[in-house]
Amino acid sequence: MTELLLELLSEEIPARMQARAAEDLKRLVCDGLKDAGLDFESARAFVTPRRLTLVVDGIPEKLAAKSEERRGPRTDAPEQAIKGFKGSLPKGAKVEKRETEKGEFFFAVVKQEGGPAHVILGGLLIKVIRNFPWPKSMRWGNGTAQWVRPVHRISCLFGKMAIGLNLEAGEVVQANFETLGHRFLSPKPFKVKNFADYKAKLLKAHVILDAAERAVIIEKQAEKLAKKAKLKLKPDPGLLAEVAGLVEWPVVHMGKIDKAFMDLPDEVLSTAMRHHQKYFALLDAEGTLAPRFIVVANTKTKDRGKAVVAGNERVLRARLADAKFFWDQDRKRRLEDRVRDLGGRVFHAKLGTMLDKAIRVEQLAGELAEYCQANPGDAMWAARLAKADLSTGMVAEFPELQGVMGRYYAINDGEKADVAAAIAEHYSPQGPGDACPSAPVSIAVALADKIDTLVGFWAVDEKPTGSKDPFALRCAALGVIRLIVENGLRLPLMDAFAKATVSFNDTISGVSDSLDSADLLAFFADRLKVHLRERSVRHDHIDAVFALGGEDDLVRLLARVDALGAFLKTDDGENLLVAYKRAANIVRIEEKNDGRTYDGDYTLELLRKLEEKSLAAHLDDAAKGAGDALAGEDFTAAMSAIAILRGPVDRFFDEVTVNTDESGLRENRLNLLSRIGRTLDQVADFSKIQEAGSEATRTKKDGGGK
Repeated sequence: MTELLLELLSEEIPARMQARAAEDLKRLVCDGLKDAGLDFESARAFVTPRRLTLVVDGIPEKLAAKSEERRGPRTDAPEQAIKGFKGSLPKGAKVEKRETEKGEFFFAVVKQEGGPAHVILGGLLIKVIRNFPWPKSMRWGNGTAQWVRPVHRISCLFGKMAIGLNLEAGEVVQANFETLGHRFLSPKPFKVKNFADYKAKLLKAHVILDAAERAVIIEKQAEKLAKKAKLKLKPDPGLLAEVAGLVEWPVVHMGKIDKAFMDLPDEVLSTAMRHHQKYFALLDAEGTLAPRFIVVANTKTKDRGKAVVAGNERVLRARLADAKFFWDQDRKRRLEDRVRDLGGRVFHAKLGTMLDKAIRVEQLAGELAEYCQANPGDAMWAARLAKADLSTGMVAEFPELQGVMGRYYAINDGEKADVAAAIAEHYSPQGPGDACPSAPVSIAVALADKIDTLVGFWAVDEKPTGSKDPFALRCAALGVIRLIVENGLRLPLMDAFAKATVSFNDTISGVSDSLDSADLLAFFADRLKVHLRERSVRHDHIDAVFALGGEDDLVRLLARVDALGAFLKTDDGENLLVAYKRAANIVRIEEKNDGRTYDGDYTLELLRKLEEKSLAAHLDDAAKGAGDALAGEDFTAAMSAIAILRGPVDRFFDEVTVNTDESGLRENRLNLLSRIGRTLDQVADFSKIQEAGSEATRTKKDGGGK
């Protein structure tokens, strides 16, 4: 068994693409090996800013020989067919006659000798590299090859054999395995013998191959410097992973922030450091931002980083000086005076300006306030101011701070605390890890903003398609779902859509005529399934409740789904589902055979056997009990009401023959079976529910009901 080592050395790979690239390289090569019939024991992929590396252990040096049997024509087939079959066989194939159940046929045994693995590997790797799925790639020079950044060299070692891979021509040539170390600290090329040798020599050449190891080194060095200064490193796993993708040889330093900038909002300081400069923040003993930062260099210097720190302090000083200027200037003008500036910002070509949107959201927030137990006036005023900070200098410089800066400026203007909070929170939640607003005014404005967006884009037919969602409408719908569910809001979505279209009438004409509300509600149903996936709620249970139609109250819907799921986990629920399916199948088959439907009422006088009389009585009780419980939104009680049917249904199938020779009696019993489905469908559409497993599909005696 032999080791395969592949390295692609290039200009710096964007940090955000590195982890996915390593996974893709491993997956594509391993899939190619399996398709080629080459076994392997393990595979590992690594990535640094300049290199993408893969090592695969346990590959055979030669493809195993295999024997294939091919059946040809019958021995009494036309001569031309027999000659054609024999002519299609490779040289050395043995042909014999063999008797089968369908007569005598020609059979051929074709043996294929295994070829050398390195030949197969060369073609496989070239194919993977030339078709690599980078999110963005580029050409350079006069060539036609594409990669994320210009490629310097491709090195491949299979055992002791070096394989040269020509990316430009797509050819395999013989070459030595050579690579380079750190761009500045160890720029000379060197040869390697295997992966262990490669990793060890890279380390000597100031390259730490494993991104996880680089992250640990950065974190430990940063914590050490912080402790020495009696500070704590602010945890930031995302930034740590990103910075580990920017350096091959991390060297950590600490810099100072001028005290003149420490009165800036924490979010401004953090954003300037994190998003723009990739610095780590430090906290004092009280947990507030300290006037220090951590910067990670990609090289060590003779002055132990003094020039590096000084340079980064200078860059940060300039950045924060701009931020302080904007902070001071922005506060000279009230937010409410900035609202009219939104008229110069386009929200969408078909949906008007940001001012149009602000007006719509203001009106809609007032309409939704009652569902959120919010003061309508506060909700409308917060919605009016929510987008105003888009015209501030600070948000122009730091777009990530929209909403956040609006809150600071609202407080500066003397606005109510809940209004200021709503301005900051109205974009939330923006993802599964984002906190969901819980204050009434914040909820009303956040809902209004997202519902306005969804209704507007649906009305102008700008819906998500496949994997494309340029306006983040899926995220907006999930945000609405979380706002409703996590806050227990009894908000009918169709009513909210209708209110949003009214808001549109003042700014954009024709929305009420072009909006397909049912389609938008179906979109919410799909998003709800995604939201519930983490709760392990089955999709068919959601389908069963949605199939009833007319349900747009998410809190009520989820209560029904939860009750249904709990019921189906019980023996009564499991067995009743089997009975439902069985009754439905019998009715469906007989309707097809007879060319008619059996959905009428049964005739009481035609109920002869005790078991069918009992079933009929229990169906009446179950229907009434379930109906009363559903009217009171007691879905657990509704499930209990239909649970009483389990015994009567079982006894019916054990003792009653449905397909009797008496046509009137047969029709009555089919109508009775149909009534089972209609009764259960009060609670949920049981036809949408999949049976839990083999236990639930066990066969029972049906008394001739098939």
